Amino acid sequence: MKNKKKMQNKKREYFKWTLILFILSFLLSATLNYISSYVSERLPVTISFILLFCIILLGIIFDIIGIATTAADEVPFHAMAAKKVKGAKVSVWLIKNASKVSSICNDVIGDICGILSGALSASIVFYISKNSKANPILLSILLTAMVAAITISGKSIGKYFAIKKSNEIVKISGKILGIFLKM
Repeated sequence: MKNKKKMQNKKREYFKWTLILFILSFLLSATLNYISSYVSERLPVTISFILLFCIILLGIIFDIIGIATTAADEVPFHAMAAKKVKGAKVSVWLIKNASKVSSICNDVIGDICGILSGALSASIVFYISKNSKANPILLSILLTAMVAAITISGKSIGKYFAIKKSNEIVKISGKILGIFLKM
């Protein structure tokens, strides 16, 4: 009886977490898509390229944070929290909730950045094709390949550093989040 109730509570928690991820994904995606669409339609193509690079970089940074939280050691952060080091309590929370943090950073934000970089790339190709005699198919292939190569190699390098420097990355993340969260 006790185990059955425990399983039901776990199921509820899981579905609640899935619903939160759905809502967060929807809101983040809609907001970031609106911003990137607005910028790409109204500003020069160079600004769209800068925005594209920022979106790719954002995906890489959050991938690093997600990996680092799963690889970090909680023990040193307890010592820092006892010494009242800024961000240490938040860092402990990040590590204790590594699966959720990783889901948000790697899946939600990472996937949204991937989708947005593809949409923004298409917008850039459309803009350049409309305003020049460039071959849209060739341009699309080149830009898509470049975005994929930068994203994949950036995340590959990021994973290496996320594992090797996990405690430092979590410490920095904890300090930054500590500005917004009071723990």
